[in-house]
Amino acid sequence: MDVKNNILEAIGKTPLIRINKVTSHLPAQVFAKVESFNPGHSIKDRVGIKMIEDAEKAGKIKPGGTIIESTSGNTGMGLALACVIKGYKCIFTVCDKQSKEKLFILKAMGAEVVVCPTNVEPKDPRSYYSVAARLQTEIPNSFWCNQYDNLSNSQAHYESTGPEIWEQTDGKITHLVSGVGTGGTMCGTARYLKEQNPNIKIWGIDSYGSVFKKYKETGIFDEKEIYPYVTEGIGEDILPENVDFDIIDLFEKVTDKDGALMARRLAKEEALFQGYSAGAAMAGLLQLGGSLTKDDVVVVIFHDHGSRYVGKIYNDEWMHDRGFLDDELKVKDIISRKNNKDFISVDIHQSLKDILKVMKDSDISQLPVLKNGSMVGSVTESKVLEQIINNPLRNDEMFVGEIMDLPFTEVAMDLPLRELNKYITKSTPAVTVLDPSGKRHIVTQYDIIQAL
Repeated sequence: MDVKNNILEAIGKTPLIRINKVTSHLPAQVFAKVESFNPGHSIKDRVGIKMIEDAEKAGKIKPGGTIIESTSGNTGMGLALACVIKGYKCIFTVCDKQSKEKLFILKAMGAEVVVCPTNVEPKDPRSYYSVAARLQTEIPNSFWCNQYDNLSNSQAHYESTGPEIWEQTDGKITHLVSGVGTGGTMCGTARYLKEQNPNIKIWGIDSYGSVFKKYKETGIFDEKEIYPYVTEGIGEDILPENVDFDIIDLFEKVTDKDGALMARRLAKEEALFQGYSAGAAMAGLLQLGGSLTKDDVVVVIFHDHGSRYVGKIYNDEWMHDRGFLDDELKVKDIISRKNNKDFISVDIHQSLKDILKVMKDSDISQLPVLKNGSMVGSVTESKVLEQIINNPLRNDEMFVGEIMDLPFTEVAMDLPLRELNKYITKSTPAVTVLDPSGKRHIVTQYDIIQAL
């Protein structure tokens, strides 16, 4: 029988999935390594079992002991899975910025969770690092995994994530993009890939409020760079031993807002319901996309599942409270601000002379063309005038069906304004929209200017 003996055997071998719409304007092929397919719904499942098994081999933990970890939630989940199967107790210290969903999940797996303040220095006795270190000294037969400095973290990815990506891309990968937190995912994976091809570019995604980018570029650990941020799982106010700055070619910072909005786009446009760091990684790639070519094969690591963030980035109220949605003008907002909301169209059998009159009377320069109520084409004022001037004797016998272009693209009501530039161009001056009531609308370049 093709079965797993326990849940730990289901870790790894996650799929590589092509990104189609979000990166359609980039020349490169872009794929996501979707780690939410792991049983604990994150890439940290790989790390949890590796750190425990290495600790067992080294005699640092004995049967019936207690696993301790300072975690943003996902490593805790990976460790909790292993603890359930292996019979260990587990205690996790977490920052108070972590989503409630993560805390509930850890508790559901039998873990004890200690919530610590975020806005304190790492050496502060209240920090989640310090509390974890203290618990190890107080609890007999306990082991603090310390994913930040425990090199089993990066080794897990050297042994699994890196080889999987190399095999899945048939060795064609040119760029690896990932958020950097503890550094294990990025650096372990990158170390393996660089051994296969030293020309692969490694792009680390950092958060504003983190020290990584400036340290990479200057070698200076600048405490002035450190301030609170809400993106989870990436960036740090320390320099973990798992972060190998030599192997990372560059860091790109992404705002809390851009990471959150991109995560929501991935869900709506790619059907990939992913976490905050996935949004940040994809947003960072788009910021750097200008240097990509048609020959590039990019792999972006998506660390965890969107279910961890339903109370945050997938919660409109939470997003509005932080100003992440307030200025996000959408197609429906443009339609609501139009002076004339009528959907004016012409039939495929109407003459050019009639079409020109419709344009003049309605003061518009482009029209959808319908046949039996369905859109079959489009026509612009310049195209009609050109034909009338070049064929003055055929004004009444030429029909729009003879000169029409392709239909205007239909877009969604909630498409952000910044995405409209993919569809409205010099050669395609308008798009159409179908609202929930079934009514059609047209949005032109002039409508956008009017709305702004």
